[in-house]
Amino acid sequence: MKQQIKELSLNEVSEVFEIEQACHLFPMSLANVESCFGRFYRVVGFFEDNQLFGFAILHQLFEDATLMDICVHPTKQGKGIGQALMQTIIDIAATEGAERIMLEVRISSQRAIELYRHFGFEQTGIREAYYKLEQGKEDAVLMQRLL
Repeated sequence: MKQQIKELSLNEVSEVFEIEQACHLFPMSLANVESCFGRFYRVVGFFEDNQLFGFAILHQLFEDATLMDICVHPTKQGKGIGQALMQTIIDIAATEGAERIMLEVRISSQRAIELYRHFGFEQTGIREAYYKLEQGKEDAVLMQRLL
């Protein structure tokens, strides 16, 4: 079984979009996913035997980097792929001169919050009623890691 993480291009946008839809209750639109392949973005993917099973999107302007999204296909979660993608994103941001990485995450996404804490992210605030739910809204936890 061959595993690798590599930078993605717009050629893989449909595969990224499929994983996005499988992972989120309210996924980004295809147009939003496509826009993440533009200037100032880096998109990396985790492949197993040439099949994409996870991705992470980093947006960086000067010293500020933002983790826009990180997804692992539900059939592959809990196998360290998210950790591998996070480490890759952190390495890219540091190499590109970022001083910090910021992110926001649903307050109910405890597995994701624990992943971010594992990598040294700390909570910096709460954005109230930020995410849609089937009924109502949910707060976002704001986090950052200094590099």
